[in-house]
Amino acid sequence: MATPRRRIVRPSTPTTNTDAHRHRQLQKLRGRLDHDRKALGRWHSRLTRAFNTVQKLQAKVVRLERQMTKLEG
Repeated sequence: MATPRRRIVRPSTPTTNTDAHRHRQLQKLRGRLDHDRKALGRWHSRLTRAFNTVQKLQAKVVRLERQMTKLEG
């Protein structure tokens, strides 16, 4: 062991690659966020319509039940 060990010299990674990678990743995430927001908006409008329909039908059922109890009693 009279000779010193050799050092492994690796090239340093340039910061532009990581910046470009981060930029691509952000673009992907923004695209997915936009897509998911649009999908959420569609589902929200469907849910609102369904909720309003359920409320109207519940009111009709209650009204019909009241009319039936009046006629029976």
